This record gives sequence, structure tokens and C-alpha cells, in this order.
Amino acid sequence: MLYKKNPQLNKKGELIHLLSTEGLPKDIITHILDAANNFVSVNDREVKKVPLLRGKSVFNLFFENSTRTRTTFEIAATRLSADVINLDIARSSASKGESLLDTIANLSAMAADIFVVRHGESGAPYLIAQHVAPHVHVINAGDGRHAHPTQGLLDMYTIRHFKGDFANLRVAIVGDVLHSRVARSDIHALTTLGCAEVRAVGPKTLVPSDLSHMGVRVFHSLEEGIADCDVVITLRLQNERMTGAMLPSAQEYFKSFGLTQAKLKFAKPDAIVMHPGPINRGVEIDSSVVDGAQSVILPQVTFGIAVRMAVMSIVAGNEA
Repeated sequence: MLYKKNPQLNKKGELIHLLSTEGLPKDIITHILDAANNFVSVNDREVKKVPLLRGKSVFNLFFENSTRTRTTFEIAATRLSADVINLDIARSSASKGESLLDTIANLSAMAADIFVVRHGESGAPYLIAQHVAPHVHVINAGDGRHAHPTQGLLDMYTIRHFKGDFANLRVAIVGDVLHSRVARSDIHALTTLGCAEVRAVGPKTLVPSDLSHMGVRVFHSLEEGIADCDVVITLRLQNERMTGAMLPSAQEYFKSFGLTQAKLKFAKPDAIVMHPGPINRGVEIDSSVVDGAQSVILPQVTFGIAVRMAVMSIVAGNEA
């Protein structure tokens, strides 16, 4: 049965954890995007709250630094009327050598309902999900180089908002695909939603050569890679995850793969430009593009709150 193959689903095939976009059925991804659509309007209200998670406790456990993701999760939980606890990892028992599972066990004893987890080790949220009580839900806010599912889902929401149906879309993911958990989450979601063509564009040192098994075309020329694309997603160089010299310099990278207004003209005239952040202007993308008419980078952040509201409300509404 489906739930036996996917720890994110219960016996009814309902979402109880969000660990990865990989293996998520199309109907569940669509359900999340549809639910997010309803929450977007909450941002426009004078009172930006709904009572769906009233009485629930959401623990934000960020073992890696974050600004956008942590803040939008906190805003999303607050707007759902949950009690939000932000654990200061640097001052927690984890910094004194307490194991991850012991930390989770102690926090669970404090009546946690949802754990939002960012961790430097790939698979950490899966491990937590295997050891929490049936009524506790785990949301992966980024694990190592593996996955960042809510970023992937907010990217899908953004694309659907501006472009509609995925069936005729050509999407290019540009930059450090090798180290990017966002790229992996985007690729899995795009292929599941039936995107016509997904491309990975970047230098040979930063783009895996074996992406064809994921249905991705690889390009090592920016101009060729984004030609006639409807969507261009630029990625940050993940210097903190690189071992050894993988690029001559940031300046050389920008010269070949930095997205400028001139290079953007190779994409379709109505192409949208996205970026998961944080942005390094003048490295992977020029300021004129970030602030230009085709950029939807700020709407991505706004939509991220609605998508995370949708995810939390859906997982908390289903019992294991």
C-alpha cells in the first residue's frame, strides 16, 4: 500500500509529515497548492489570523541558520493561532552533546504537536518522524543537501500563480544544482506535476551529469539552457557545502552563468525569474534582474507564508 512506501502518509494516504517532495502524489501536491490559495487572502485581512491550530504547539528547531524559512514558518504558525516555540539551538542541550532523539523526546514531553526541523545532516527529519508519537507531525525545513520541500512547494505555487498549467512549461534551474536541496525538491515536484521540460544549467563541476534519470536535461551554457524557457530559477552558490575549489572565482562564475538582462532575453519574453534566497547580487544574478519586471522573487516570499500555513494545517488535520 502507498503509506508503507512513504513515511509521509498514513494508512489512508493522507499527509502526516512533510519530509520531501520526492514520492508525494500529484493529488497531495495539488491539494497543498489549492489550500495555500485560500490562505493567501489571509495576508490581506486586517486581522491576519484563523483558528485552525488553536491549542497546538509548533516547535521550530533550526540547527542551521535561516532567515526567510524560519521567519515565514513562525508567521504561518502564528496566523494559524498556534503557540510557537523557537528553540535557540546554540544555547540548548544539543550544544552540550545531547543526542537529536533525546532532544526530540524531551520537547515531545512538553506537548509538542508539530516539529519544524532544519538540520545540516541529510535524513535528520526522517529519523525524527520515525520516533515521534502518532499525533506529532514533522515538517522538513531543509536537511543537508537532500530536500527543502516547503521551498519546492512555494516555488510550485509561484509558477502556477503566474503561468497556470505545468503541462506546457519549460523550466530552467540555473547554478549550483549539485549542492542544492531546493533544486532537488523543485525537480521532483515539477516532474510530478507534469512539467513539459525541466533543465539544469551550470558549470560541469556544479551540475550532476546523471540527472537524466530524473527527467532533467543538462546544459553547460546559460544561453542554451534558458533558451525559450518560461521560468528561470536561479540558485545561490553553496560555498559552505563545497569541498575544494569548484570554481575559478565568483567573478568568473558571474561572467558565464550570472543572469543579466541581456542573457535573460534568451528566455521567453514573458519568462518569470525566481530565486529561493538568500540572493548574492552580482554573483548568480544581476541587481537589474532581481529588481526587474520579470522578477517574482518577493512574491515567492509572500506565497511561502500561505504554503507553510497550508502544510501545517493539512498535516495537523490528519491522524496517523
